[in-house]
Amino acid sequence: GVHLSAPQRLIRVSQPLMTDEEASLVLQALRTGEISSGGPFVKAFEEEWARYCGRRHGVAVANGTVALQLAVAALDLEPGDEIIMPSFTIISCALAAIYSGCVPRFVDVDPETWCLDVAAVEAAIGPRTRAIMPVHMYGHPVDMSPLLALAATHRLHVIEDAAQAHGAEYRTTNSEDSWKRCGSFGSLSSFSFYANKLVTTGEGGMIVTDDPALADRARLLRNLAFEPSRRFHHDELGFNFRMTNLQAAVGLPQVARMEALLAKKRSLAAAYTEGLRNLPMLQLQAQGERARSSYWMYGFVLDAAQGNAAALAQRLHADNIETRPFFLGMHVQPALRRESWFMETHCPVTDRLAAQGLYLPSGLDLDSTDIERVIDCVRRALT
Repeated sequence: GVHLSAPQRLIRVSQPLMTDEEASLVLQALRTGEISSGGPFVKAFEEEWARYCGRRHGVAVANGTVALQLAVAALDLEPGDEIIMPSFTIISCALAAIYSGCVPRFVDVDPETWCLDVAAVEAAIGPRTRAIMPVHMYGHPVDMSPLLALAATHRLHVIEDAAQAHGAEYRTTNSEDSWKRCGSFGSLSSFSFYANKLVTTGEGGMIVTDDPALADRARLLRNLAFEPSRRFHHDELGFNFRMTNLQAAVGLPQVARMEALLAKKRSLAAAYTEGLRNLPMLQLQAQGERARSSYWMYGFVLDAAQGNAAALAQRLHADNIETRPFFLGMHVQPALRRESWFMETHCPVTDRLAAQGLYLPSGLDLDSTDIERVIDCVRRALT
C-alpha cells in the first residue's frame, strides 16, 4: 500500500519558554497568599525592569494596552489634543489617545525599517499636536535622534511604545558608548509582557520613566485614584490597571535572563536571514546602522507579483507552519473611520505592508531544525 508519512509537528508562531524559577516564585506567592497587586514581586519587577531599561521608575500594569492608556492619561492632555503615531501599528496606540479624549493622527512608516517615518511626523505637526508616539516595529528601533530633536523643537511629549522591543538598542550619536536601550527615550515608555514577548507575565505591561511626578501620577491613576491620605475619597477618576503579584512572579526571573533571551532571538533571526536573503521576491526588514533589533518577530514583505501574503500563509499552514499577517493600518479601520475627528490620510507603505507582510515562527522554543524546516517550506512555496 501507499506509505503516508506522519504529519510534522505544528510550528507555532510564538510559544513562551518557562523555567522552574518562574514556577518556584509563583508557588511562593500562592503559599504566602500574596496573589493580588500588593505583593513584593510587583515592586521588585518594577525596579528590575526600570533598571534594565536605564530608567528611574517603573509602574506595572495589567497589559500593554493600558500601559499606553495610562501613559497618555498621566500627561494630563486636553480634549482634542493630537498625538502623532504610525498608521502601521496595533489599535492599542489609537485607543490610548481616544480614551483620554485626544485625537490620534496617523502617518506612514519608512518602507525599509517599517518604523515611524520622521519626515511624515514633521509634516503632520499642527497647532493641536501635543505628543508623538513612536512604535519600535517587530523589535527594530525607530530612528529616535531626529524624532527627539523634532519633539524638543515643538515642545512635544514623546510616548515611546517599546512593547515589541525588549532589549533592543539605538545609538544616539556616533560614539560607541551611546547605545541606549529602547524604553529609555521620551517622557514615558510603555511595555507589554504578553505571552509572545521576550519577557512575559501572560498578560501585563509597564510604564517606565525618569520623571518622579509622572510616575506618581501613573501610580495614583492605576489604583482608582484612591487618595493616599484618605482611601475611599476620590478627587479625580482613575482606573483599575493593577498587575498582580502572581504575574510579577512570572516576569521577575526572566529579566535576569534577558541577555540569553536576546541572543536566542538574534541567532534565530540570523538563520532566517541567511536562508531567505537571496530570494528576490522577499523584502526583509532593513537593519539601520544605529539600530540593534531584538527581532521580536521575523517578518518579510512578499512581492505583489507573487500574489498576496494570505495565500502564502495558507500554503505554509498546510505544511503545519503557523504565521501571522502584518498589522492592518489604522487609517483604514472602520471603527476609527466612523469617528468625528477622523481625517482621511494616505499611507501607501502601510497599505503595502498590510497586504504583503507575513511574520514567521519566532518563539524562544524554536531550534535550528525548526528554522530550517520553515525556510525550506517558504522556499518551496515560492519557487
